[in-house]
Amino acid sequence: MTAGGVEVLFFTSGSELAFYQEAIARARAQGRTAPRLVLLTHEVPALNAALGYAAATGRPAATAAHVDVGTQHYGSAIHSAMRGGLPVLITAGAPPVGLPGTRRGARDASHFWVQDLYDQNGIVRQYMKWEHRLEMQDNPGLATSRALQVARTAPCGPVYLSLPREVALAPQGEIEFPTADELGIARPAAPDPEAIEELAKRLVAAANPAIVVSGSGRDPASVPLLVELAELLGMAVVDSSSRSYHSFPMDHPLYQATIPLNDMDVVVALDAEVPWMPGPKAPSAKAYVAVIDEDPVKLKIPTYEFQASVRVTANATGALRALLRAVRNLGVEKNGNRAERWAGASQARKDKARAEARAVAMKSPIDPLHLASCIGELLDENCVLVDDTLTHNPMYGYLHCLGGAARYFHNPGSAGGWGPGVALGVKLGMPQRDVVMVTGDGFWMYGSPTAALWSACKYGAPFLSVIFQNRSYSTGTRATAALYPDGHAVRGGLDGGYFDPPMDFALEAQAAGAHGENVREPGEVAAALRRGLDKVRAGVPAVVSVWLPRLLQDD
Repeated sequence: MTAGGVEVLFFTSGSELAFYQEAIARARAQGRTAPRLVLLTHEVPALNAALGYAAATGRPAATAAHVDVGTQHYGSAIHSAMRGGLPVLITAGAPPVGLPGTRRGARDASHFWVQDLYDQNGIVRQYMKWEHRLEMQDNPGLATSRALQVARTAPCGPVYLSLPREVALAPQGEIEFPTADELGIARPAAPDPEAIEELAKRLVAAANPAIVVSGSGRDPASVPLLVELAELLGMAVVDSSSRSYHSFPMDHPLYQATIPLNDMDVVVALDAEVPWMPGPKAPSAKAYVAVIDEDPVKLKIPTYEFQASVRVTANATGALRALLRAVRNLGVEKNGNRAERWAGASQARKDKARAEARAVAMKSPIDPLHLASCIGELLDENCVLVDDTLTHNPMYGYLHCLGGAARYFHNPGSAGGWGPGVALGVKLGMPQRDVVMVTGDGFWMYGSPTAALWSACKYGAPFLSVIFQNRSYSTGTRATAALYPDGHAVRGGLDGGYFDPPMDFALEAQAAGAHGENVREPGEVAAALRRGLDKVRAGVPAVVSVWLPRLLQDD
């Protein structure tokens, strides 16, 4: 793993995983480099932490879990790993099948029989780029290098390696193997020159062009290139329906958040799985639509109905460099009028959001707009935001201060509970940054947060968690009511949509060694958030849970 670029192993203990502890301790004793072992007490935040670390650093991370049960405990984080586009080596032990007494590591306890499956790897196979069960005849170094070669080759993604106990404990002697770099990490595909030339001409001639972004900010080097291109063309930059990475500075006048695209004559979808919602706000049939992506046809999505005039296989950074050259070669001058129009729209959007928040600033229970506005005001130049809220949460409208790159990470999939583990991983990868994570109370409970908080305390990786506590599932309230507006569920009080009596998240945080506060008064929100951030800067994880009104019902 070390030879393949892995610096951190997010570890959960198992009876067949002792070799990891011994190997890392032995390497340290002998003065050799080894991955840092970071213990987590639950697999969901462990895998999410690996994703957060990979997102923050661009380097691969690894995990370890206990046989099939630990693999299943990875749970929804496996979905996030598939959708995140990040190089993560997911490992799990596997039970021995050797007869008792026949070799070191063979079955010597009753649980090894009940853990034996026909196909443990099948639990995760459809989510992985590659998977393998290490066998006695394998060279373990080669198997690990191959796993990391695949994980690190674009489009990056998760790989899975299961490790039977007696194989992991077998004596190896001196082994030679190629590293992942010696096997060769494939270079990104170069964009087709003719497609880039055609797109450049169309962008320069367009009356109303736009570029839709989501995952391109996975590589921070793409951001200044996109800024230069957008400024040259006076072009709107729009977030896709499935935003995930900080692809464009949110304080830039050309940033338009999400707007209708039906009036655009040229639209570029740059590394966006769901670029827009089909319907009247999508690009019209007359628009020229270009898709630029390492996987431009989205092979991991079985049914995909989005149409495009051209699909270009390329990573965002390389494509933007080529597109910038092509546009400049056409002798284009900056479109000041269009840029001014978009700057006005951007300012109007910010002013509207601030006015709406001020109008409810003293409302009780606390209004979500007020909380979102206070969080936005809290974020300074050193803050990184990990956003585990849903698209209807107002948080998204109050991120005007997030400039630069790599300061915003959003859940790339649909698995709730992504946030606590990712925040830990981001902090470990960006120790100089102040990490703020926002989430709803339902997602917070999904994420096994006490495990993430405990590890944050143990390893000196504090982050601030802000919880929108409305004691409600949006799926079990608003979504149900939308489908059955006059149905029995609505008339009966939407049983299954609420989790009252609520958890005391402040006490939960304190039990894990973190600072915890519950806030119920609107005038106390900003001060509580500031105290939480001060605690984080002093080295203590903090949780601030803010009491909001229930959805569709009075408290």
